Amino acid sequence: MFVDRARIYLKSGDGGDGVVRFRREKYIPAGGPAGGDGGRGGSIYFVVDEGMSTLMDFRYRRKFVAENGQPGQSKNMYGKDAPDIEIKVPLGTQIKDAETGRVLVDMVHPRQRVLFLEGGRGGRGNTHFATPTRQAPAFAERGEPGTEMWVDLELKLLADVGLVGYPNVGKSTLLSVISAAKPKIANYPFTTLTPNLGVVFIEEGSSFVVADIPGLIEGAHQGVGLGTDFLRHIERTRLIVHVIDAAGTDGRDPVEDYRVINEELRKYSAELADLPQIVVANKCDLPEATANIPRLAELAEQEGREFLQISAATQQGVRELVQRMWDMVRQLKQADPVSEETEVETVVLRPKASNAPLEEFRIVQEDDVYVVEGEGLMRLLRRLDLNNEEAIVYLQNLFGKIGLYEALADLNVPEGATVRVGELEFEYME
Repeated sequence: MFVDRARIYLKSGDGGDGVVRFRREKYIPAGGPAGGDGGRGGSIYFVVDEGMSTLMDFRYRRKFVAENGQPGQSKNMYGKDAPDIEIKVPLGTQIKDAETGRVLVDMVHPRQRVLFLEGGRGGRGNTHFATPTRQAPAFAERGEPGTEMWVDLELKLLADVGLVGYPNVGKSTLLSVISAAKPKIANYPFTTLTPNLGVVFIEEGSSFVVADIPGLIEGAHQGVGLGTDFLRHIERTRLIVHVIDAAGTDGRDPVEDYRVINEELRKYSAELADLPQIVVANKCDLPEATANIPRLAELAEQEGREFLQISAATQQGVRELVQRMWDMVRQLKQADPVSEETEVETVVLRPKASNAPLEEFRIVQEDDVYVVEGEGLMRLLRRLDLNNEEAIVYLQNLFGKIGLYEALADLNVPEGATVRVGELEFEYME
């Protein structure tokens, strides 16, 4: 079964907590703090697997949750980092935010590996908080939480050439003739219900990929006949081969077919309609095609498009079509080179607020409460145990160092006013 859409839940691992430990060894009195740092939570990667062709696997597994990092240990030993999760997807997969629909990653390079959700960093043990005046700190940091979200996976086939046209015009037959693909072929509309890919071999080291897109009909850009589901599969192609039933065997006018399909392409995407296009009159071996071929040729010439006559059933003109397709694909690749050996690693999500300096904050008044906002401060407070008296003393000293008290004084905050920093509230005193 061809599956080209899926929705999955992702959760990177939380960082392990730092711990409070002290060195307890014989003959070493007052050994000092020895709490180790927590391990990093597991990250989530997306990796292109060129052996995959659908998103079928995600019908059976929809949740990917990475493990949490291990807490620190005594003797300043770090907790163990959690293993990362690699999610394999087919080449051409887009990863979208399920809430907004925004494209976050486009997996278009072979062997591409993208760091999507970073695991939370481990908390620092009490060793890091020792100072000359605080030689035995009894507090440590908690691990940073991971990130969770739902994402939509959407597969858009990567092909050099896209075959488009009405149902039953011979696209599947043509693909079976020019490649090793074996699409289902029968003499009724909508035989092809899923896109088919075929590799056309020219000579050693020379080949290109052709996608047989299921038949389009009028209104396809609005989803009629599953049109939008199929149209997006030709968005990445370099060349469109527009196959037309020149004999009008289904009772339609070939010239009108040509106009309708191109209008659907234009309504769906102006860029798609502007792609180079070869107009192919198929079934030219049938007597009914004789009157229509000159009309199609004239129309293609008026629009500056190449025109070829073939019969996919008898293979008349097929060799010339393949050669012309190859020539145009090669020219288009040279004009718009795409590296096919690129390995990409990118951090897409997890806001870098964790790198914001503590000194970057602002104070806003909400009724009688003065609220301190700052990404760096919020990150720090989330990682401290605010029920620990020593942690509160540490914060009080820190607020003085970063200029918070001075900033409150500059705002003429009255004595006894409530100041809120994250979940921490205190009364302001000069």
